Amino acid sequence: MELTIRDEFIKLGQALKLAGVTGSGVEAKIMIEEGKVLVNGAVETRRGKKLREGDTFSAGGKEFTVHTA
Repeated sequence: MELTIRDEFIKLGQALKLAGVTGSGVEAKIMIEEGKVLVNGAVETRRGKKLREGDTFSAGGKEFTVHTA
């Protein structure tokens, strides 16, 4: 699935909310801290990790690729 953003980057926690994987920032934080999120195939535990064009992230059984508008 694709996640389209308007800016140069989006933080991981925001991306999870925008993609509908989590309903709140708190849920995103917990999911990330528990190691349940992969960025470019590796576990990522930083909620503020910047995702840019072409980066992929997966959580909740779904995988997304970041694209800029």
